Amino acid sequence: MSEYSFFIGLLGAGIGVGIAYWVKGQIQTQKIKGADEEAKRILDDAKRKADTVVKESMLEAKDKLLMMKSEFDAETRETRAELKKQEKRLIQKEENIDRKSEHLQQKENDFIKRETDIAKKEEDVLAEELRYNELIQSQRDQLEKISGLTAEQAKELLIRAMENEARYEGAKLIKRIESEAKEDADKKSKKIIATAIQRYAADFVAERTVSVVQLPNDEMKGRIIGREGRNIRALEAATGIDLIIDDTPEAVILSGFNPVRREVARIALTRLISDGRIHPARIEDIVKKVGKEIDITIKESGEQAAFDLGVHGIHNELIKYIGQLKFRTSYAQNVLQHSIEVGFLCGIMAAELGLNEKLARRMGLLHDIGKAIDHEVEGPHAVIGSKLLKKFGESAKVVHAVAAHHEDIPPASVYALLVQAADGLSGARPGARKELLENYVKRLEDLENIANSFQGVVDSYAIQAGREIRVMVESSLVSDEDTLLMSKDIVKKIEESLTFPGQIKVMVIRETRAVEYANK
Repeated sequence: MSEYSFFIGLLGAGIGVGIAYWVKGQIQTQKIKGADEEAKRILDDAKRKADTVVKESMLEAKDKLLMMKSEFDAETRETRAELKKQEKRLIQKEENIDRKSEHLQQKENDFIKRETDIAKKEEDVLAEELRYNELIQSQRDQLEKISGLTAEQAKELLIRAMENEARYEGAKLIKRIESEAKEDADKKSKKIIATAIQRYAADFVAERTVSVVQLPNDEMKGRIIGREGRNIRALEAATGIDLIIDDTPEAVILSGFNPVRREVARIALTRLISDGRIHPARIEDIVKKVGKEIDITIKESGEQAAFDLGVHGIHNELIKYIGQLKFRTSYAQNVLQHSIEVGFLCGIMAAELGLNEKLARRMGLLHDIGKAIDHEVEGPHAVIGSKLLKKFGESAKVVHAVAAHHEDIPPASVYALLVQAADGLSGARPGARKELLENYVKRLEDLENIANSFQGVVDSYAIQAGREIRVMVESSLVSDEDTLLMSKDIVKKIEESLTFPGQIKVMVIRETRAVEYANK
């Protein structure tokens, strides 16, 4: 019974499984059928959409074609219209060219006719020229036969006569022009110099560099010297100036080449004498204070000089050098006052000549700036000053005028000559410089005697107030090369034998003369 039941169960299970597979098959069949229908529907929809898109595209293409056709037609019409215009213009140009061609052809015919006429006239002119040449030649032959000269000889004779006449007339004209030019220049220069002198009136010389300090009594000399000379050594060390205490009653002499230091020493010593307290510490203190005061005075003096002359833009160091000229003298003429005076004179003469007045004043003020340091640097003060100005950026014109104002270099501008003239006027005017007549004459005699002491010297002349000496030598005894050596030897002997301010120019002149006599 149990087996039967099992069999029945198993059969039922198999039937169930078969039914399940059949049901599953039916379900899959239904799904496949539905999928086919869906696919068919999708394809139908796609075909309909595709047909719609194709129709729309065709319509759009037709619209574009119509639009492009209309645009093309419009452009074609415009192009045709433009071509018609161009064609019309070309036709007009062609007509103009034809007319011009006809006109040119007519002109060409006229030119050909004129050329024919000109050629005929040229033939006639050549024939006439030939006839005239024959006549001229016959007349020339007759003239040569009559005069006995050929044409070339006559031409040369005429040219020589005309040349001599032209030279004579030219020489007379040149001489007259030179004479008039010299006369006019002389009058003009005298007028300018006179005007400059009249317009500028400076004070007479009254200031001198003091190198002697007066003492209240001779006992003060001992206090100045101090115990074992410590005070005088301290004063000399602090100032750089030598103190000479000799038998001169109630006076101390200050000796030194630097005028600024000498002035510092003078003021310091005067204050020490007034104060009465003289010892090394006090000396150093007073000298320092006086030095600062002198520095301020120097700068103020330089600035005041530049202000008085209306000269601006001068370097600060140059202002100090200008101020130092206040303590420098030449023949008792204060160099700063002299420089200011030369500046004014240069400006006045430059204004008369229509030149730059401010530039001329600048040159005059700076012309002797080399004297501020010529005790420290070797060479003429004009050259020293020009190098100093170049160092601090002054213009080439100013540098040249300063270097040339004593002809250490040849003057190459009107301004350089103005500075020379103004410098001479300032130094030569009455009261400008002080010098005893005996000393002046003796110095000139000494100069000439030194020059005459050399072998071969015929004569010598001291000129320009002893600033120049001209030495005449015998050409048979002294050669050109010897003149160079002689000038150097004379300079060396002058420097060794004489004491003089500034510089002295030595000029050795050798002249050769050839003399012959014509006898009959």
